[in-house]
Amino acid sequence: MEKILSMIGLAHKAGRVEIGEEPVGSAARAKKARIILVAGDAAASSVRRAMSFANTGSCLCLVIPASKEELGRALGRTSCAMAAITDMGFADAIAKKLAALDPQRFGSAAERMAVKAQRARERKLEQLAHEKNVRMGKKRPPKPPEKAAPPEKEERREREKKPSRPGKRERSAAARSRQKSQARARFEGSRPVKKGKGSERK
Repeated sequence: MEKILSMIGLAHKAGRVEIGEEPVGSAARAKKARIILVAGDAAASSVRRAMSFANTGSCLCLVIPASKEELGRALGRTSCAMAAITDMGFADAIAKKLAALDPQRFGSAAERMAVKAQRARERKLEQLAHEKNVRMGKKRPPKPPEKAAPPEKEERREREKKPSRPGKRERSAAARSRQKSQARARFEGSRPVKKGKGSERK
């Protein structure tokens, strides 16, 4: 148990521990608490509140085989009923040490904490990779060189190519010339009209 208490003390020195009911509740509501540790001789009401905090923060709550005085001494206090570990690495290490001390009591909790720690590591690696891609720019893989088609296929492609459609200007010019030719054919053989103001009066 001394190794577990020394690990809790290291986490406290690193600033990864919240001590007391109010700070533990705030950390749990903010989803920062990874594991809540309750002293073995804490009051039943304190244990119930710690369990409620754990449900709110979706974290583990473990009653450890240490008294309030022992837990407080590890955290530089005279007494401490509950504390929350906010670092996933420290929480995983403490859960593993508790499982080694009492596998029947803390084994399943250590397994759950190991799964959570693995997911947290994967998320961190994904975040680092994303930040690196944003900072440096993700390089696209080079395109493979196009294979040259054999000459027979090229000739076949050229033959199968459809003639390109004329553009808008060409189509309008063709329509005008067609209208002119139709008008010429219609009035062919007719006598020209003399220009004047009309027939003279007799």
